[in-house]
Amino acid sequence: MEKRQVGLIATIVTALCCGCPGLFSICWGGLAAIVSFIPDADINIGGSSDPQAALITGIASLCGGIIFLAIPIVVGVLTLRKKPEETSVVSSEPVPPAS
Repeated sequence: MEKRQVGLIATIVTALCCGCPGLFSICWGGLAAIVSFIPDADINIGGSSDPQAALITGIASLCGGIIFLAIPIVVGVLTLRKKPEETSVVSSEPVPPAS
């Protein structure tokens, strides 16, 4: 397999394994953070009805989702970028004789 194909496969796998859960985590975290500000809302985050717990859980979930969403982007950039061609320096000067 070419390096480009391996990079494409790695990008697709990380998008499925990290990108999709990251998007879900961002949506759920945003919802939990917003619900914590609604008065008299029926909040149940891990058995707690405390709005502070919902806010902390939502913010932590948002941060984790952003990290999970950044992983496929970084993998895609690092594996699919065009690397500069290595150029060898060829000198036109004659080689000095061995002594």
